[in-house]
Amino acid sequence: MAQCVQSVQEFIQDSFVPLVAALCSEEAERLTRKNNLGFSELVKPFCRLTSEVHMRDPNNQLHVIKNLKIAVNNIITHSPQPGGIRKLLNDVVSVSQPAEGLVTNVITAGDYDLNISDRSVKASVPWYNNWKDTLMELNTSTFYSATTPWFESYRESFLQSMPASDHEFLNHYVACMLVVSSGEPEPVEQFLKLSQEQHRIQHSSEYAYPKWFIPNTLKYYVLLHDVSAGEEQRADTVYEEMKQRYGTQGCYLLKINSRGSNRGADEQIPDPWSQYLQKNSIQNQESYDDGPYTVISNKNADHLISDGLDNDIQVDGLSNNFKAHPLQLDHLSDTSSSFDGTDYIKTTSSLHESKKTSSGTPHGACLTLTDHDRIRQFIQEFTFRGLLPHIEKTIRQLNDQLISRKGLSRSLFSATKKWFSGSKVPEKSINELKNTSGLLYPPEAPELQIRKMADLCFLVQHYELAYSCYHTAKKDFLNDQAMLYAAGALEMAAVSAFLQPGAPRPYPAHYMDTAIQTYRDICKNMVLAERCVLLSAEILKSQSKYSDAAALLIRLTSEQLTWMGMDSDLRSALLLEQAAHCFMNMKSPMVRKFAFHMILAGHRYSKAGQKKHALRCYCQAMQVYKGKGWSLAEDHINFTIGRQSFTLCQLDNAVSAFRHILINDSKQPAAQQGTFLREYLYVYKNVTQLSPDGPLPQLPLPYINNSATRVFFGHDRRPAEGEKQAATHISLDQEYDCESSHQWKELEEQVVAVVNKGIIPSNFQPTQYCLNSYSDNSKFPLAVVEEPVTVEVAFRNPLKVPLLLTDLSLLWKFQPKDFSAKHNGATKELACGNDMIGAEVIAEFLINSEETKMARLKLFPHQTGELHILGVVYNLGTIQDTMMLDGIDPSIGLQAGKLVYNGMSVRGRQDLEIQGPRLNNTKEEKTSIKYGPDRRLDPIITEEMPLLEVFFINFPTGLLCGEIRKAYVEFVNVSKCPLTALKVVSKHPEFFTFGGNTAVLTPLSPSASENCSAYKTVVTDSTSVCTGLMSSASSVNFGLGTGSQPEVIHVPLPDSVLLPGASIQLPMWLHGPDEEGVHEINFLFYYESIKKHSKMCHRVLRHTAVICTSRSLNVRATVCRSNALEDEGKGDNMLVFVDVENINTSEAGVKEFHIVQVSSNSKHWKLQKAVNLSEDKDYKLASRERGKLCFKAVRCKNSGENYTFADIVFGNEQIISSASPCADFFFRSLSSELKRTHAQSNMFQGAAKQSFDEAVRLIQKCSEVDLNIVVLWKAYVVEDNKQFILEGQHHVVLHTVGKEAFSFPQKQESPEMVLLKFFRPENTSLPTRPTPEQLSNLIKTSLHYPESFNHSFHQKSLCLVPVTLLLSNCSEADVDVIIDLRHKTTSPEALEIHGSFTWLGQTQYKLQLKSQEVYSLQLKACFVRTGVYNLGTHRVFAKLADQVTLFETSQQNSMPALIIISNI
Repeated sequence: MAQCVQSVQEFIQDSFVPLVAALCSEEAERLTRKNNLGFSELVKPFCRLTSEVHMRDPNNQLHVIKNLKIAVNNIITHSPQPGGIRKLLNDVVSVSQPAEGLVTNVITAGDYDLNISDRSVKASVPWYNNWKDTLMELNTSTFYSATTPWFESYRESFLQSMPASDHEFLNHYVACMLVVSSGEPEPVEQFLKLSQEQHRIQHSSEYAYPKWFIPNTLKYYVLLHDVSAGEEQRADTVYEEMKQRYGTQGCYLLKINSRGSNRGADEQIPDPWSQYLQKNSIQNQESYDDGPYTVISNKNADHLISDGLDNDIQVDGLSNNFKAHPLQLDHLSDTSSSFDGTDYIKTTSSLHESKKTSSGTPHGACLTLTDHDRIRQFIQEFTFRGLLPHIEKTIRQLNDQLISRKGLSRSLFSATKKWFSGSKVPEKSINELKNTSGLLYPPEAPELQIRKMADLCFLVQHYELAYSCYHTAKKDFLNDQAMLYAAGALEMAAVSAFLQPGAPRPYPAHYMDTAIQTYRDICKNMVLAERCVLLSAEILKSQSKYSDAAALLIRLTSEQLTWMGMDSDLRSALLLEQAAHCFMNMKSPMVRKFAFHMILAGHRYSKAGQKKHALRCYCQAMQVYKGKGWSLAEDHINFTIGRQSFTLCQLDNAVSAFRHILINDSKQPAAQQGTFLREYLYVYKNVTQLSPDGPLPQLPLPYINNSATRVFFGHDRRPAEGEKQAATHISLDQEYDCESSHQWKELEEQVVAVVNKGIIPSNFQPTQYCLNSYSDNSKFPLAVVEEPVTVEVAFRNPLKVPLLLTDLSLLWKFQPKDFSAKHNGATKELACGNDMIGAEVIAEFLINSEETKMARLKLFPHQTGELHILGVVYNLGTIQDTMMLDGIDPSIGLQAGKLVYNGMSVRGRQDLEIQGPRLNNTKEEKTSIKYGPDRRLDPIITEEMPLLEVFFINFPTGLLCGEIRKAYVEFVNVSKCPLTALKVVSKHPEFFTFGGNTAVLTPLSPSASENCSAYKTVVTDSTSVCTGLMSSASSVNFGLGTGSQPEVIHVPLPDSVLLPGASIQLPMWLHGPDEEGVHEINFLFYYESIKKHSKMCHRVLRHTAVICTSRSLNVRATVCRSNALEDEGKGDNMLVFVDVENINTSEAGVKEFHIVQVSSNSKHWKLQKAVNLSEDKDYKLASRERGKLCFKAVRCKNSGENYTFADIVFGNEQIISSASPCADFFFRSLSSELKRTHAQSNMFQGAAKQSFDEAVRLIQKCSEVDLNIVVLWKAYVVEDNKQFILEGQHHVVLHTVGKEAFSFPQKQESPEMVLLKFFRPENTSLPTRPTPEQLSNLIKTSLHYPESFNHSFHQKSLCLVPVTLLLSNCSEADVDVIIDLRHKTTSPEALEIHGSFTWLGQTQYKLQLKSQEVYSLQLKACFVRTGVYNLGTHRVFAKLADQVTLFETSQQNSMPALIIISNI
């Protein structure tokens, strides 16, 4: 149990002291009243003797009494009433509270740190070795233990207020002081009257109270003399007369009031009465209830006295109110009396009067220090010369009587020794004894005389003799089965045994247990049982038997009995609290038992009306339970703390406790959570009513996930209207995609770089319309005036009951600034009105149980400046969800329109505090925990900007690969500012086009042919079929000039401006991607304001198009050199082979494809005509069919920057391939192809720079060809019994002679896994040599001869045939050529087939051919017989003319040149 200020010996000695009655005359009482004190109050501080006292026992042995204390009380003729005792004890406990501001003790026990307020430091717990004591810096363990002054006050008041009983004499008066003033006319006569009154009170049957120890009570006559007002000579005369009458041992002259009440007010005289009077001065209301008490502490007054003594009832001229006991409830409101300095009960009105009186009149105002010494001397004289001799004499008389009556020849000492040394008779158990608690002994019974002698010995600290007497009396009482008497003897025998000096025998705890059981079960006297428990617990605690002490205390609290009309709640609460402290003081602290019993104590305190103590107990227990996962226990404790705090008007504590219940993950059922929530709202409502104009309180519900807060700038996206599809842009409904966000940022940087001539400005800030936890929030975001700012707040309801938020809106602060004028305005806090910021208010927002729900709140800025979004403000309330609402089952999600509001709500706020990302760049940041700023809630409101909306009309969702589809785009300026510089950027520029830069190149809208074709077409005549129709165009006309970015496309607005409110529709051609599947194509529309702003330079609008493509045609093409050389010598020509396959799977309803036109576009080559065209001139490809086309290509005459377009038409309608959209998509695909091949070449070649020798480059160029083929087609689709014509185009880029090219990118097959090889790179790199294949293409040869030659071998045996060899230089440099005719075919197969012939004349020629030169060489072949001969036996070697190193190689052999020689 808790440590006490007194030791257990001091506590017991002070609990049982000799009682002395005081009977004062009216005049004597008036003299003491000058000091604002009664006579008994006057002497109270001096009632403890400061020196040892000696007396002799019946055996004439000297006995020393130390630290003796006596009690002087006024005579009270009525025993205290139970109601008065209940009121007294409640008030005593209520007033005694832990002192605020004291250092709290932190008791560490295991994993627990307990803060317990304490007033003292005791090093009395020998087992504790884990105490943290930094203040005293002790190496050894020092133990702090909490004291409970309320328990000590209760215990003291309980023992003092115990009524005197007949079975014991400890509370009986031993002596009586008769006090008379020396100023009375006849003091001696007044003494006689007082003596007679005392005799009448003691011996008359009219008064059963108080009790007196012996019939012959000691009377001590005290003459009170007022030094300042009385005559000292007269007082001395009267005192002399008293000494003659009563003897020097029986009277005393006490001189007081040496100082006048009006003099020396400034002198500081000690006030020893305050600590005694204030301790028990309890002022209360007339009726006791659970409400707050009116308590006056030393902060307001040093003392409280009972007034109204002048109105006391007169009894025989004496001023003693014998009728009224201070613990009576039914006394007059204006009267009170003093009783041993105990508590006074007053009305509230008298309390205020007492305050006024006492505040100006301190105690002992007329007393000097000399008077203090006189009073102290008086008590010592009374004790030495009056009281102790009287007690010694009485003990001797009682001893003699007992010896004579019992016929004992020896003293009680020897008898006791004999009894104890002999064999013991087994005592009967309590259960075996009959219920004879009602047995009464006559006053002169020997058994009572033994008990009386024992009590006297106990009062004068003769514990050995007292124990002997108690033990003897105990046996007698048990033999007589007088259980009440026996229990009293057992109780005091145990105490006497404990108090004996030297501890000759152990403490008989079983005596106490028997006494407690007897009092409780047989005698039904809980008062005496409680006294036993209090005494025994202190004794056990002093012996460190904390477990036994706790069990003893708990045993009494388990009883639900009542005593003296009072229930046991207060007693049980105090004892349970002490038991809890016992568990803490054990060798191994039982912390959880401590907490559990503190909870029980708090519950009983609450039932007893001790709200403050109940709150304290629950708070101390909470230290153990919190954070240990015992959520239900925590909820119960917090709930009780909240209620008790609210009752005590500690509203902040109440709110905090209820808040903890709600914010923790509660495991309570829904009904209990609803109760908690309603209690919280009720308490919070009372808090807010106390300060209605104060700041809004922080609400704990619902939870807000701050990091999930998203901010969106701008208007909501318009929904689709019919055929119109609005740009997707960005909205809060879209999920954040990191990769997509990075792509949008790259697109914006790309278009900004184009606008700023290739340089991104240093102050460039990517546009972010939606800010979240993944976006870059380190910079202040930009918002536009008159455009809403939407904040999405993530609410979570942790409870199982729905929450209703009403009048939900954002809390903000705004600082207006004029950015154009460059000066700051005045800062306005929350007082800013709707003229600056308009706020949207959500009337009702319902969050169902355990639901996470987003609330989107808007602000409408009407002025430029800096906006700071601080949090949300709302009314928190509940709904009635226990019944069906309007016929709706509560299990179904409640709808906002169906709510039944229960009227309980509070208005509050929650702040939005977002923690930025952790910094991890510098060494300091890596070694510490630092977070960067997150400014998503602090936008800057900029000046007005244009706002673009884009709608797509007839925009398809599915296309065939390569299909061309025409749609329309509508641009609308919905702002009040004109916009300009409209551009669109995309990573897939080959997907769409707005047409060429000139109107000539753009077809009319909506169609230009009878078939509603998306192309520009003209009707052709029949003569032009299968021949190339020439046209030319430049890439500049289609926005693809030198150095330009093909991804950035200028949108052709009229006058390049879109006025406010204006809209325009522009055609847009779409080209299906060449790969099948689902494609996401991002468009970023960029635009600016005509007026330049300092904060925001441009705006963007996003759109993501999703296109699903299905397979159509697969086009492959190969180019090779033609063997034929034109006679006119205008350069070489080539053959182009085109392979078209229908790979459509008929999923899109395509019946067949028609190849309507094949076009070429190149700067150097053009298609001239189709070769081997079929008769029907119509190329149809059904599913899985394949067609082959062959075309002749020749060089263009002009080789400028313009591209030459040649169209081979297979129908009666020519598609102008040099106009939009055919040329647009050609140039865009060409740009993408070049970019793709460039990326691949970089990937294969690595970072090493390839340095090509000029000669090598020239040789390689001979094998390169810059020819692009466009295959245009139509597809016939049947859908819903309707036939549609789709059209499209495929592109094939031919780079190298003889290498096959495809219309769609080929998938790279991953190389097989091989062993890893390590090698050392060579320092000297070999010179790059052209491949033999490239060298063989320098010269192209062709033989011209007759296919058959008739010769008459009879006439002439040798047949000579003229042959012309044409040599064509395919390179752009001079070439040295060697023609060798000496080569013979040696293979037997060739000889068998072709035979042999001879070249006549020069067999080797050396020539030099200029660039692109064609040379004709005349040869003669000689045949000797008929047959078929191959003339292709010559060999041609070539090398560049200016090269020393011979890259000489044999040129490719021509195809077999067969000639037939016939004989005539």
